[in-house]
Amino acid sequence: MQSQFPISRRSVVKRGLAGAVGIALGVGCSDSLLLAAETASKLPLITKPIPSSGERLPVVGLGTNAYSVATAEEIAARKEVLQHFPELGAKVIDTARGYGDSELVIGKLLAELGNRDKIFLATKTPMRGELKPGNGELEEALARLQTKRIDLLQIHNFNNIEQLFPLLQQWKKDGKVRYIGVTTSTNNQYPQLADAIRMLPLDFIQVDYSIDNRDAADEILPLAQDKGLAVLGNVPLGGRRGSVLTKVADKPLPPWAADIDVTSWAQLLLKYNISHPALTAVIPGTTKLSHLVDNQLAARGRLPDAAMRKKIEQYWESV
Repeated sequence: MQSQFPISRRSVVKRGLAGAVGIALGVGCSDSLLLAAETASKLPLITKPIPSSGERLPVVGLGTNAYSVATAEEIAARKEVLQHFPELGAKVIDTARGYGDSELVIGKLLAELGNRDKIFLATKTPMRGELKPGNGELEEALARLQTKRIDLLQIHNFNNIEQLFPLLQQWKKDGKVRYIGVTTSTNNQYPQLADAIRMLPLDFIQVDYSIDNRDAADEILPLAQDKGLAVLGNVPLGGRRGSVLTKVADKPLPPWAADIDVTSWAQLLLKYNISHPALTAVIPGTTKLSHLVDNQLAARGRLPDAAMRKKIEQYWESV
């Protein structure tokens, strides 16, 4: 489950990340996070395999629902995240046509940074409306993302799945798409998702899952695991349901969190998600460098075992 890709303090400083973290956090608290990052950098990066190929992915990626921005300040903040994202060992970036101009922003910034080849780039087909004829939707995604190939193309919330799925299969066969999948973030689509898992030759599914939203664990996650599918967990820290961090904002981190190399609530709750055996990676939304660094610390060191997962659940219920 783990592979050795340590990031030394020297390499972090050489890449300018230490200075960037200090600027992002402010002088008052930069030292503590940098110290945590230095400690975690000595721990192994956690990766999990894509079952259909064996290719391994780092377990904490990036969700980009908030990347449809236009001001210079907002663009600069997101560029900073995308610049340091692969330097921290991360790889999976998930976006969608339905996220406004997020594909355009990400495509432009990755081209400027020159680090597209370090990214596992996932996007989704349109959420609503009529589709462009032929290969139009693929060509649109490639153009917006400024790439020649998409690593993972997903049908967003099952919109036009009957029409789109044969096209996704052909685009994969043609080498324009490496993996194909379907997504949802709502319980009312779980029956449709379960049917897709049983009936379609998928590589990935994407589903909502967090400490405060575990319904997918009842049927969807075991089914995906049984069928040998990779799983991306969306809204792992709550998303539009409300941040799960709010519930524990004034609570001290339990002392046993150190047993799984955790130094923050975000890390603990992300590690809870990641440790589910069906989950391949999680994609927390991140627009700030300080949050990126904290989230990525969850991708290193020890994961909760079954007993620790139970302890986390019990603690959560007691808060």
